Amino acid sequence: MPEQRNEAAAAIEEPVDLSVPLLTVRGVERSFPVGGQQLHVLKGIDMALYPRQLVMLKGRSGSGKTTLLNLIGGLDQPNKGEILFKDYPFHTSSDDRRTQIRRKEIGFIFQSFALMPLLSAWENVELALRMADVPRSQWKQRAAHCLELVGLSRRMHHRPFELSGGEQQRVAIAKAIAHKPSLLLADEPTAELDSQMGAQVMAVFRDIILTEKVTICMTTHDPTIMEVADHVFEMVDGKFINS
Repeated sequence: MPEQRNEAAAAIEEPVDLSVPLLTVRGVERSFPVGGQQLHVLKGIDMALYPRQLVMLKGRSGSGKTTLLNLIGGLDQPNKGEILFKDYPFHTSSDDRRTQIRRKEIGFIFQSFALMPLLSAWENVELALRMADVPRSQWKQRAAHCLELVGLSRRMHHRPFELSGGEQQRVAIAKAIAHKPSLLLADEPTAELDSQMGAQVMAVFRDIILTEKVTICMTTHDPTIMEVADHVFEMVDGKFINS
């Protein structure tokens, strides 16, 4: 029995090669039909996301960063180029297959928090576990762990309207990591917050990277939070200018 437990522990703590990209983007282009013409939003993007890093996509509105985030998350597909998530080709896979991978491997955080207003913080996280097909026996412990991780163990039974904006965003983070994704994508997660609450959210992100072993890629145009990033890709007119 001790040997079996040691083997299980070894499997859980199996080292990850931090030099191997979790996700790779090669030569990606994306355009949309507008008024009978093609609007070129992404114009040849090359990037890599490595395990356990905090990466920021910096740029003004219209620079293409949200479009790129959607492609990275498998919500959309490029017109040209490759997107490999753990060597799986997002750019050629079906909608159903990308959805399956997202449910298991990717968490999303939105600027609008995207919480169910009539559910408590606990119930919002529990709903995320239910939707990810996590066994019911794990819900209670996992929900409590995620809410404690974001500093809301004492507020878990409050509904969104009873929470501050920063607290709602932290519930959204707990919800996004509940199913233990390897990649967390956040679209302007501090845009609706003041500087103090924004700093708190970034501190939570750093803690999550350490405890949950997750990679975080987020969009922002807030220069005050970029110093905590491991890497910043600056986008202008659909291209990186200093990646």
